[in-house]
Amino acid sequence: MAAGIGVMTYTVLDQARADLEGTLARLANLGYLGVETYGLVEHFGPRRVRDAIASAGLTLTSAHTPFPAGPDAEELLDTNEELGAEVLVWSMEREEFDSPEAVRRGVERVNEAAERAAGRGMRIAYHNHFAEFSQEFAGRQAYDLLLELLDSRVLVELDAYWAVMGGADPAAVLAKLGERARFVHVKDGPAISYEDDVMVPIGEGRIDWARTLSTPSGLRWHIVELERLHIDTFEALRRSYDHLVGRGLSRGAHFPAATKERA
Repeated sequence: MAAGIGVMTYTVLDQARADLEGTLARLANLGYLGVETYGLVEHFGPRRVRDAIASAGLTLTSAHTPFPAGPDAEELLDTNEELGAEVLVWSMEREEFDSPEAVRRGVERVNEAAERAAGRGMRIAYHNHFAEFSQEFAGRQAYDLLLELLDSRVLVELDAYWAVMGGADPAAVLAKLGERARFVHVKDGPAISYEDDVMVPIGEGRIDWARTLSTPSGLRWHIVELERLHIDTFEALRRSYDHLVGRGLSRGAHFPAATKERA
C-alpha cells in the first residue's frame, strides 16, 4: 500500500496562524491525511494544536522541532508530549558538515536527543538539507558518515529535493536507508538554490517522483512541503495531491475528481 499523504505546516504557516482550525479543515477537504507540525505550537500551544488536528480528522505524522538536547530538552519533551507527537524531526546546521570532526560533534547532540526521547516513548528523526550530500571527506559522502554515527534508534526523514540539490539520487538514498526512512519531504522545482528556489506543484518540476516514491523503503508518510510559491498555496496543494494520489504514488482520503474525469 502506498504511504499516506500529508502536509508540512510550514507550507500553510501564515494561513494557519490566522485560522488554525479552518486551515486544517481545508487540508482535510483536499484529501490530505496528516500534518507535520512546524511553527504552530509556539503560536497556539500544544493542546489547541493537538485538538485542532484531531477535529479536522487528520493524523499528526511528526513534529518538526529542535532536538531535545541540552538545557531545553525537558521543556521540549514536555511540549511535544502534550502535543501527542511520537516522532520529533530536526536537522544539523550546514556548518556541521564542514569536517568529519564537526559531524561527530553535531551527532552527539542528536544522539543525546534520541536517548532523552526514548525515555518518553518518543523517537527522533533526522531531516537533511543539501550539505549532507554535497560534502565529501576523502571521497566519502558526509551523509554516509552521519548515518554511521547516528544512534540506531534515529529514524530518517529524507528531503528528496535538497538531496537532489546536493547531487544525490533520492531513489538510491531511499533504497540504502530501507526501513529507517519513515518520512519523505515532497517538494518540486528547479533544485538549484537553497535560498531562492521557487517551488511548483508536485510533478511540475525537476524531481522524478514516480521513480523516487516507488523505490522499496520504510516510508509511512509522503509529506508535501512547498516553501516558496508564485501561485495560490491551496491551488498548489490541490495540484500536488492530484498528481501524487491520482497516479497511485501516495494514499489520500479520496481519488482526485479531475483524475477520474481524465480516465
